[in-house]
Amino acid sequence: MSDRFPAPSERFPIVLPDGTVHAGTVFLEPAIDHPRFKVGAYSYASAHHPPDDWARHLAPYLYTFSPERLVIGKFCQFADGVQFITSSANHRYDGFTSFPFMAFGGGRKNRPSMPEAGADTVIGHDVWIGQGARILPGAKIGCGVIVGAGSVVSGDIPDYAIVAGNPARVVRMRFDPQTVLTLLSLAWWDWPIDRILDHEAAICGADLSALAKCAP
Repeated sequence: MSDRFPAPSERFPIVLPDGTVHAGTVFLEPAIDHPRFKVGAYSYASAHHPPDDWARHLAPYLYTFSPERLVIGKFCQFADGVQFITSSANHRYDGFTSFPFMAFGGGRKNRPSMPEAGADTVIGHDVWIGQGARILPGAKIGCGVIVGAGSVVSGDIPDYAIVAGNPARVVRMRFDPQTVLTLLSLAWWDWPIDRILDHEAAICGADLSALAKCAP
């Protein structure tokens, strides 16, 4: 097993003691080739049964022709079973039926049953989403958020909140408002990786003054 930290371009960032890679964890930036995904460096996903297509595994309704995007920040962590239900999964539901007639052909474009284009789903930096969570269309999840296992998340989630449940609710904030503002201004996820690794203890700890001293 190597002590070398993997480059964000490496698909399989975990090397096992026997020298083989752990196929069940991937950095998403090199693992996903999809025009409607935007993924930041070092964000990863894990699966007990690794899929052939990580884009489809994570966001099965995000098609190459979808109008919306799934935007993921840096250093995000997605556990097994996390799924993003993006806006292209929606049916029109403002009328008398939600039945998607347009999905079954008929030779006409712009069918009345076609819903309008939905919003992007946006995940901030350093977000940890627990096992089996579902992120609903158009959700905006702030930086530093932790999403509990099995949660169903919609709407806007503030930076550094812990959310859980169905529907997901804020359980508590991880830090006080001033600390959150300072963390966002320091934006450690934008630092060079060597500086991040040199100051891992400060970043993973809770000493804000020590972290501030490490900033470039």
